[in-house]
Amino acid sequence: MQDKEVIKCLENQLKFPSKSIEKLKIFINALINANKKHNFISKSTEAVIWHRHILDSAQLVKFIDFSKGSLSDLGSGAGFPGLVLAIFNENKDFHVKLYEKSPVKRDFLRKISKKLSVKVEIKGNVYDETVDTDYVVSRAFKKFESIIQVSREIVKRPHKLIVLKGQNAQEDLKKAFKRKKYPYKLKDSITNENSKIIIVDLKNDDNNFSD
Repeated sequence: MQDKEVIKCLENQLKFPSKSIEKLKIFINALINANKKHNFISKSTEAVIWHRHILDSAQLVKFIDFSKGSLSDLGSGAGFPGLVLAIFNENKDFHVKLYEKSPVKRDFLRKISKKLSVKVEIKGNVYDETVDTDYVVSRAFKKFESIIQVSREIVKRPHKLIVLKGQNAQEDLKKAFKRKKYPYKLKDSITNENSKIIIVDLKNDDNNFSD
């Protein structure tokens, strides 16, 4: 998918406003520039950054209610998916928190979020923090069973876990749910026909899965 096609998809299917598209362009330029020194993303993906990184992250807006609550991105890296979701968010009362253990990446996230006037909280290693949130999102953070463990043991309230996974999503679910099962849904990724989005409802009673 070409860059123009991705932007049309963001605007028409995912309802990104034009000012968010402009912020994404600034973000991409800053990231590619920083990538010359820090290798935040694979050099081979720079040419397809709109599709591989932006759209892949942006598709999660379909599963999040931005009208209330908060979102935490585990292992945000250079801002995927958390900063992309924060750029989409227009509700000042919806809080986005980016957890990243690398000081270099945290510094980049602070500078670019300030430049874009995007409201985010930038946190350190999730294992050293208390996570209080309604949504947990993750992309290339850890193995799914480790993410479930963090979600279950560190997050302090019932929440929805949304994870971008590759073609082994079903196998990952089986491994993660050996000891305890949770209600979940598998959604197709719009950027890769073999990839999936895992949505898990971690609630106190675990009886019902709600959209």
